[in-house]
This record gives sequence, C-alpha cells and structure tokens, in this order.
Amino acid sequence: MKVVIGRVAVLGAGVMGSGIAAHLANAGIPCYLLDVVPAPAPAGVDPSSRAFRDSLAAAGVAKLMRSKPAALASARAARLITIGNLEDDLALLGRCDWVIEAVKEDVAIKQALFARIEPHLQAHAIVSSNTSGLSIEAMLAGRSPSFRQRFLVTHFFNPVRYMKLLELVCGADTLPEVAASIHHFGESRLGKGIVYGKDTTNFIANRIGVYGMMKILAEMPAAGLTVEEIDKIFGPAMGRPKSAVFRTADLVGLDTLVHVAVNCHSTLVHDEEREVFALPEGIQKMVEAGMLGEKTKRGFYQKKTDASGKEILSLDLATMTYVPQKKVRFESLGAARKIESPGERIATIMRGKDKAAVFAEKCTLAMLAYAARRIPEIADDLVNVDRAMRWGFGWDLGPFEIWDAYGVQAGVARMQALDIAVAPWVEAMLASGRSSFYHRDESGEATCWHPQLAAAQPVVQNVRVRSVAALRREQAPVATNPSASLWDMGDGALLLEFHSKMNAIDEDTGKMMMQAIEIAERDFRGLVIGNDATNFSVGANIMGLLWFANIGHWEKIREMVTGFQMANQRMRYSRVPTVAAIGGMVLGGGCEVSMGCNAVQAALETYIGLVEVGVGLIPGGGGNVAFLRNVYGAFAEDPDFDPFPFIRKAFMTIGMGKVATSAEEAKEVGYLNASDGISMNRDFLLSDAKARVLGMADAFVPPRETRFLLPGRGGYATIDVVLYDMALNGQISAHDRLIGQKLAHVLTGGECSPREHVSESTLLELETEAFLSLCGEAKSKERIEYMLKNGKPLRN
Repeated sequence: MKVVIGRVAVLGAGVMGSGIAAHLANAGIPCYLLDVVPAPAPAGVDPSSRAFRDSLAAAGVAKLMRSKPAALASARAARLITIGNLEDDLALLGRCDWVIEAVKEDVAIKQALFARIEPHLQAHAIVSSNTSGLSIEAMLAGRSPSFRQRFLVTHFFNPVRYMKLLELVCGADTLPEVAASIHHFGESRLGKGIVYGKDTTNFIANRIGVYGMMKILAEMPAAGLTVEEIDKIFGPAMGRPKSAVFRTADLVGLDTLVHVAVNCHSTLVHDEEREVFALPEGIQKMVEAGMLGEKTKRGFYQKKTDASGKEILSLDLATMTYVPQKKVRFESLGAARKIESPGERIATIMRGKDKAAVFAEKCTLAMLAYAARRIPEIADDLVNVDRAMRWGFGWDLGPFEIWDAYGVQAGVARMQALDIAVAPWVEAMLASGRSSFYHRDESGEATCWHPQLAAAQPVVQNVRVRSVAALRREQAPVATNPSASLWDMGDGALLLEFHSKMNAIDEDTGKMMMQAIEIAERDFRGLVIGNDATNFSVGANIMGLLWFANIGHWEKIREMVTGFQMANQRMRYSRVPTVAAIGGMVLGGGCEVSMGCNAVQAALETYIGLVEVGVGLIPGGGGNVAFLRNVYGAFAEDPDFDPFPFIRKAFMTIGMGKVATSAEEAKEVGYLNASDGISMNRDFLLSDAKARVLGMADAFVPPRETRFLLPGRGGYATIDVVLYDMALNGQISAHDRLIGQKLAHVLTGGECSPREHVSESTLLELETEAFLSLCGEAKSKERIEYMLKNGKPLRN
C-alpha cells in the first residue's frame, strides 16, 4: 500500500538533520526537528525549561536561517519546522508518516534510538536512516518484523537543498511499497534524483567518488603535480564542478572525507583496491593540525588577507606550507577548452600527450575500471552508478558515459596497457558485438547494457521527464532561426526554445517570439517558452547594443527595444495561453520574457531579477510595466489605494537590481505571482509547464490591459530627494542618481496627473525614451563594456 506522506519527523538537528528539515519545509511539508537534551545545564539555567531542553534543535534552525548558500528557499518556510527534543516529544512521532534518523554515525546510538521510537510510531509510518554507509542489518538489531519492513536508508547529500542525489538502500525485509512511496515522494515532492544502492560501505556515490579522489592523491606525488594543477585538470575541463578535487575536500570538510575513506579501508577487506583508501601521511597530518578546510579557514587552500589585498594560497603537500598559486597551463586543456560536448572534451584531454593528459587518463581509467568491477556489489546496473555520480558529485557524465565517450574498446586496450584490471562483464559485452554501454536506436529509445542479464535493457525514467533534446531527436522544428526554435510538444502545446549563447535575447529571439504567437494562435492550444539549458536566459545581447550605441545608431536601438516590448506584450495578450518554464539564471530580458507570459512554471532553483542597472540602464523590454502589474495586482486602477508604496517597492527592487535566489523568494519580491507554479524537480519543468498551459487552454480569456493610477511629478520629486541624499552621503554615484531619476520618471508615470489612468503603452514609451537616453551616456557604455570584459558590474 502506498504511504501518503503529510508530516515528517527528523531526529538529529546537526548539519544533515537540519538541512533535511529545511528542504522538507521548502517542499511545503510540516516537520518536527528533534534532538537530545543537552547535559549538563549551564549554571543559572533551569534544566526543566523547554528553551533549554529544545536548545539543540533551536540552534539547528538558527543556523539554517543564516546558512550560505541558503538552506531555506524562503525564510517563511522555517515556520513549518517545529522544534523539540528526544525525551519530551517522542509522542509527536505518532503524528508522522515518515521518521528520518540523522544522528551520529554510531551503530550503538542508532540502535538505542530505534528502540526508543518504535513504540510511538504509527503502524504505517516509514522509518529511514540518513547514514552514509553503516550496515542496515547492524542498525536493525532487535527491531520487530514490522519495523524492519518499514525501514530503509535514505542518504541525502549536503547541502540538501542543492544536491540532487537521494540514495535509497533497502534492507532484506523492506517492503517494495515502502521503497516505492519514498521514491515517488523524494522524486516528485523533494525534487531529488533517486538511485538504488546496495547495503555496502558508503553505497554508490561516496564509494566511487572517494575512490577517485584517493586514487588521485596516491598517484599525485609521482606525477609531480601541484594542488592547483590537479584542480585545474579535474575541474570543468574533465566534466567536474569548479571545486574539482581539493576545493571540494575543503568545502565538505577534510574530516568528512577522511571518515568516508577510513570507513572504506576498515570495512572493505575483500576490495582488491582497499589500500587506495589508506590515508596518505600528509592528509593525516592535516587532520591532526586542524586543517579541515572551510570550517577551519585552512585546508588545501587558505585565504591570505593583508595590506596588499586578498590572495588564495595553495598547500604544498611536500613541505606542508602554503604558497602562492602558479598559473596553470597545459596544452591538452587548451586544446579542449572550446569543445562544448563534455564527452568529446574529456576524451580529447585523455588522448593528449602532456603530463596533465597522461595523469588524467591514468586516474580516470582506473576509476572507470573500479566502477565496472563494483557491479553488482554496490548497484545492480550502471545507470544507477552514472546517475549517482552526476547527481551526487556534480559530474557532467557518469563513469560509463565517460567510458563510452572515450571508446569502450579503446579504454579496455589502454587499461590493459596500464595494467588496470578490466571487469570480465565488460569484455563479455564487447565479445557479444555490443560496442557501447549506452545506445539509442532509430526510434529514439535508449538502451543500456545490463551486466547481470548480459543483454541490453531500456533506460527507465519518469514519464514526467521532458527535454528539448528528446524533441530534437523525434522531429524537425516547426520553425527555427539562429537564436530560437519552435517544437511541437504534442497535445496542442507549442514550445519556444531559446538557444543563442547563454540564451541571450537578440533580434532573432524577438522575431521568433512573434512568429511563435502567430503559429500558436493558428495551430496550437498554448505556448510554452523553455529550454534544456542550465540558465533560462541571462538577458539581452548587450554586446550588440553597445556596438550600435558606439556608432550612434539610435533608430536601430529604438527598433530593438520596441520590438522586444511588442513581443512581450504579444505574449501576454495572445489568444492562447503562454507559460514560461524558467530555471537557473533568469536575468534582465529573460525576466521580462517570463513576466510577459500569462503564467510561469519555475524550478525551485531560479535566480531571477531585473538587473539592468548593473550595466547602467533600466529595463527596456517592458520589465517596468510588468513589475508594476505584478505588485499592484488588482489595485492598479483603484483610487482608494495610495500608489506610492507600490512605486517604492518597484523602484527599490529594480533600482537595486535585486535578484531573488529561489522561486519562492521570487514570489515574495514580485517577479512571480502567487499563482505561478514551482517545480521541485527540474527534470519535470517542461512537463509541468505543458500541463499548466493545456490546463489553461480551454477556458482561456486573454487578460485586459492594465491601467495605472500613478503619482506623476510629485512622486518623482519624492524619490529624487532620496536619491539626492544618497549621492550627498556617498552611497551612490552621480551616474547612479541619473539612472535612478530615469527609472523614477518611468515608474511614476512621467508628466501624468495622479487622477488620470496611465496606459501600458504610455509607460512603454516612457521606458523606451529613458532606455535610449541612457544608452547615449558615456558612463553607461563604460559599464556595459566592463561587464562584457569582466563579468561583474562597474560602479562609476
């Protein structure tokens, strides 16, 4: 029977426990966060007071509120977390459908806790442990058959909000419906990527990931490579995060890395490469010296701050001293720098001839071979292994996807030449005539080799997973140009995809937006705007804008601005509904596109804002009108409402270039409406947006244009007094004040009367003139040029 999860308890308010509670709250799930009663009570503190007895859980929530990156998608989410303790509040577990244990990694402690909580549980309640590798059998010693049937491991990764992976590990007695319930809840409600591991030390991701890190450490001295060189090699160039190897160790904490490695070395007595997990002497010395990374302000890197400024030093492992980093340059990395495909880029580096390439090839092939030899020990198939590494360690490709990119047969040949043991099942696969682990047939179906079945099997994924890549394999575009394309999503939904560099909005984007509406109104029921990219859109193409400004082609700029405004207005007032499917960075023009649609379906991790002031401009694609529309809501034309609080909200948000750091925060700021949807799982975003637009279609009536009651010159003067004071006190520059004045002129309605309604078209005309005038300012052009060169704003 499927368990419906409505309330959860988290036992243990440490880093992981509080992070899990925070993410449950992000998903709208009320939860209890319980921890032990501290002992003894400090002098003068009443040991019977709830404030004292709940203090550890309270401290966990307090840390959440100030954590960076933020664990909570909105500070308001913390209201769903109720604190308590494990002595007074065990009865609360009787209200919960899922109880998550996240206490110290000690079998005896976990056993004792499970014994205490079992009498308080509902008959259907699922119990799980967030252990990173302890044996299920050991933890369940003494538990009833019913408890064992409802128990499994749910291994979240830190930070819980941002790390997609959730490893599920079932015990011998875990009921299939229990695992299915957590799988569905974790994937759909918490937005996690689910993989199934075996009850083995450190499960999948940590087993493979830490092996790879320890192998690099073991081979590093002979290769003569430095800490910064290793991180340069095994960063984005090799399809890994920017934190690469040593920066990742600093971020998670060297003590955490050591704990996993020691656990592997002490328990994996039959692992043929057990000694790879043995701690090098230098790492042991670092731990003893308290060089644990970010938490102790020194690890493999240390930030040096003195009169000359800030500098990041790296650790010389030979001398155990911090030294200035050297510029890292390798021919193999340079050759791969402009290759966009992760697989092709990795393969190019591994085939290089310099010492970086030789080292990358040797360590990567060792990791690939190790992963293959771990099947079926840690997982039944290689899909789970690949997903675990992509979702848990942030790799672009999993081990077997990397091997496919390099070439399976070529990899086997090089492994044999390097005396690396090859898993027999890989050789058997090649002997059968199958040359790759993954294959997509002519119909588009993806299959993967299954080692135990010695046969190809379909790659299973949730039916809600939708992608432009899949549409591209299945059909030709409905229409296309260099910056955007239209795709038939089926069931009457049309998809507009941006695909310029960084999805920056240019003339071709605007043209396709207009064409999309024409086609959608004629042949479809609704239009979705979305893509597969990490970032929906970083804004307008400011390089082209700067070029036209520098040659004084003002009519061309006017044409670009009014064309983009018109495209966004057509989106809003189309005869069919429009829905923006947004995620990642949604900045400037990207934000204007999303606010121009009738509705938005946003990934939780959406970073959205009107940031044009950072390049010396104000929004020019209707963003000011759209934001006013959002914050005014139904009161834009109501004379009983004072307009100035709405104007102040819009002015401060746009004028400060405020970026909301989650979809929830975007609703609070005003970039999204309360009715807009949030997809916790980014993989479901396009599917959710399609469902949303089709749900709107049959009863859709285009909205009426908004008319605004605005304060006019009086409101402008009030804002300018504030700007004058800020400039006088050195808080803003003279050019900042000019930008603020232009923005205030638009938002207050120009020369309008406070008693007369202002149309959207009038505000758009004001916006256009303000935008054009700023494009002619030398200091604005300096800001645009600086942003293009340095990727950050200039304050001039």
